[in-house]
Amino acid sequence: MNDLQLMHEAVTLAQRAGEAILPFWRSDVAVSNKADNSPVTAADLAAHRIIADGLHALAPHIPVLSEEDCDIAPAVREGWTRWWLVDPLDGTKEFIAGSEEFTVNIALVDKGEVVFGVVATPTNGRCYFGGRDLGAWHLTAGGLTRAIRVRTAAPADARFTVVASRRHSSPEQEALLASLGASVGELALANIGSSLKFCLLAEGLADFYPRLAPTSQWDTAAAQGVLEGAGGEVIDLAGQPFRYPPRESLLNPFFLALPSDAEWRDALLGSILEP
Repeated sequence: MNDLQLMHEAVTLAQRAGEAILPFWRSDVAVSNKADNSPVTAADLAAHRIIADGLHALAPHIPVLSEEDCDIAPAVREGWTRWWLVDPLDGTKEFIAGSEEFTVNIALVDKGEVVFGVVATPTNGRCYFGGRDLGAWHLTAGGLTRAIRVRTAAPADARFTVVASRRHSSPEQEALLASLGASVGELALANIGSSLKFCLLAEGLADFYPRLAPTSQWDTAAAQGVLEGAGGEVIDLAGQPFRYPPRESLLNPFFLALPSDAEWRDALLGSILEP
């Protein structure tokens, strides 16, 4: 099975996981805390079981690293060449709060690089999927699929739009936002939860997503695949492509997500990147 076929199968699995999540949404689902104090619910676990079982059946030779099954020794993961990176329910805090801004994330990673990603939004039946060498698409609840593409220049009648997290920030991120106006003019902020932040860029509805606050590998890989398929890029603060090596820590470094051919790219990055 080639990568394009795998991607479409992963779309189906993400949609099935989303269907399993919905009965728990806005239903006073019980919440417990994991060792890192992050919340987990029965919805997370139900989605995990569907995805993990489905991926093992689809490609038994490709291991799965899921947020809900991540206690895998680094020495084991270092031997992986290709693996699935999964967040069965990204945005658990949004889910618990009754928001619609949570997703199902499935990514295929090869030698640390995202091959493709799938981001499904269970409450509205939509799905984003794509990869750097495959393109990117938005699938509607009605089954209509359209190709999506980043915008390389902000519309003449719109301000430069920066995506921010609804719940997570940091002093570094606030300082960056405060300084961006000098480079690109007055900002508009788009606040949204989960991996949908990347998808706004991929659809051409926003321009820039800086993340100078903590994330984990499963939070970002799937949506990075969508963004790269739509003509975007994700880089670290040294300007290097953002990767997912099988290191001991599953936390990400800080990153910047943006259109790779934006007319403002070089000027903006010149004011941000580490020397």
